[in-house]
Order: sequence, then structure tokens, then C-alpha cells
Amino acid sequence: MAKVKFFIEQSWLLIVSAIGFGLLLALTSTALGPRIEQNRIDKLNHLAGGLLPQAEHFVPLEPAVEIRSPQGKPQQVEAYKAVQGDQVVGWTFILIGSGFADKIALVVAVDRDFTKLAGYDVLSSNETPGFGDKIKYDYYRHQFVGAPAVGLKLVSTGDDKAIDEAIVA
Repeated sequence: MAKVKFFIEQSWLLIVSAIGFGLLLALTSTALGPRIEQNRIDKLNHLAGGLLPQAEHFVPLEPAVEIRSPQGKPQQVEAYKAVQGDQVVGWTFILIGSGFADKIALVVAVDRDFTKLAGYDVLSSNETPGFGDKIKYDYYRHQFVGAPAVGLKLVSTGDDKAIDEAIVA
């Protein structure tokens, strides 16, 4: 019993603080969750609108598109139809891949017929500034505009064409 009393005397402040801060985090998450989600949607619409400027709005596809990762694992991908009036002008996708520091989320746009990339932009990235974050800069991103959306081939490891400096991996 003496050990329990000693434990409570020594750690009451830590226990009360943990409960208090946990409740504070839960309240903050509940209060700001909708605003955070709306900001994510606004950023997605802004980036997708920059990739497909002729689109008036982006309609999410339901259900989400399922693809297989290079490792063969099924993944859900958010896909959006880019619409001008009643015409489809392109498609956008949110693709998430591994970076060095964390996951990188990209908004990728293709033309209406899935033949050419309209480009990509970075939705979120935590790569180290100045070291492995070139994936988000215009001079790097613009090289993919108009690239074929099918038939891409990876170059061999060790080939100097395999070095891209987009991220550190």
C-alpha cells in the first residue's frame, strides 16, 4: 500500500496533465476537423484547377478506384472527373507514395482520353527543404506535362538516367 501511495504522490501531476491535455487534443480535433478537411478539399481543387484550367469543377468518383501497388497490394485511390459544362475534360487522382521523410501525396491529372499527363502537383510532402524536395518545384514538374500516360518504362538501377533528385530515397 505504501508503494501505491508513493506512486500517487509522485505522479499525480503527470496523470492529471495527461488526462487534461488528452481532452484538450480531442476537443481541438473535434472542433477543427471539418475546417481541416475543407482546407484539404480547397487545396485539392486549387491544384487540380491549375493542372486542368479548362475544368469548371471536379466530381469525385464513387466508389474510390482500386489499383494494385507494385508489390501487388490493393489500394484505394481518390479519383475525380474534371468537367466543363457537361463535357469531361480530364481526370485527376490523388496518389500517395513513399518519400525519404514521410509519404508524399500528389495530385496527378490526365487528359480526357487517358493518353497524356496534364501534369502533377504536390498535395503534401514533408521532405527536407533544399535536400530532396525538388519534386515540388516547377522546373522539375513541368518535364512531365504532355508525357504519355501509358507505356512508361523504368530505367535500370545504376543508370545515370535513374537519378532524378526529386526526393532522397
